[in-house]
Amino acid sequence: MQNSIFVEDYYPIPEVVTPKHEVRRPKFDVVDGHNHLPVNHPRFAQLDLGELIANMDEVRVKTIVNLSGGWGDELKRSLATLDEAHPGRFCTFCNVPWGGAGAPGWAEAATKQLAADVAAGARGLKIFKSLGLQFKDCSDKLLMPDDPRIGDVFEQCAELNIPVLIHVADPTAFFKPLDRFNERWDELHGHPDWMFYGPQYPKFMELIESLYRLIEAHPQTTFITAHVGCYPENLAFVSQMMDKYPNFNTDISARIAELGRVPYAAREWFIKYADRIVFGTDITPLPDMYRVHYRFLETADEYFPYTTGPRGGQGRFNIYGVFLPDDVLEKVYNGNFHRLVGM
Repeated sequence: MQNSIFVEDYYPIPEVVTPKHEVRRPKFDVVDGHNHLPVNHPRFAQLDLGELIANMDEVRVKTIVNLSGGWGDELKRSLATLDEAHPGRFCTFCNVPWGGAGAPGWAEAATKQLAADVAAGARGLKIFKSLGLQFKDCSDKLLMPDDPRIGDVFEQCAELNIPVLIHVADPTAFFKPLDRFNERWDELHGHPDWMFYGPQYPKFMELIESLYRLIEAHPQTTFITAHVGCYPENLAFVSQMMDKYPNFNTDISARIAELGRVPYAAREWFIKYADRIVFGTDITPLPDMYRVHYRFLETADEYFPYTTGPRGGQGRFNIYGVFLPDDVLEKVYNGNFHRLVGM
């Protein structure tokens, strides 16, 4: 008998036996409202778009939203490669270069570029978590999402009638010590650069509070927060914010590991906010990955893996399905995105 093992070697296999209902094709057409296909990244050169579209057809994904469109010439290349070459199958959002924000003329240049990018075909603006964690202003100070010096960008999104899909912070465990209490111990050991614990970073709630001050400051702007309000560990908090701010919507990308651990609360949340939740994955678009999401949304299956990987993904836990009603499913799968983006 082995008396001791290293914690990284411990990976128990559940013995519980539960029914399995594989969902090979969803009940409705799907828009993956949160993914990344950066055409200028070396990995994109290895991507076979024909194979990708065949995979999409296999699992009824009509459109993938590319949130890594860039700006200027980079955006035009993205649009030409994806949206224009394959109409209806891809939808590209642009981005903003935040460097030097606050300097004289920065806001005018940024909004001018944003208007040009939308005119070129961008359907929305994606804000990455680097705003608040990495980008510095013109005085070399950390730039927060609600900084009033960048507010013109969000006001222009309202004028241009495009949504802002914004990711602020990361899982709460990424902002805590990497000790025996951290539920993402395995994940953070594999990706130490994902950890934001230390005096050089804002606290998790500082970032979250900045996000919601931003949403409050721009009531005419449509926001889609990434990853279940950027706080999927606390659905009560996210619900409170959704009640408070009617311009606040959210996607579920890369967070079924959280939602699937609280299936009763998650099902109630989906039903209550059925008009404001967007389907998304933020994961390499492969058929088996989508099928895990469909099983989570459409079945009442219990205690099943939330990833197709051999050793799990975000933590050592399984999830439960939320068996959503058909009318809610259709809104989440495609209706809400079409309404919010106008396509």
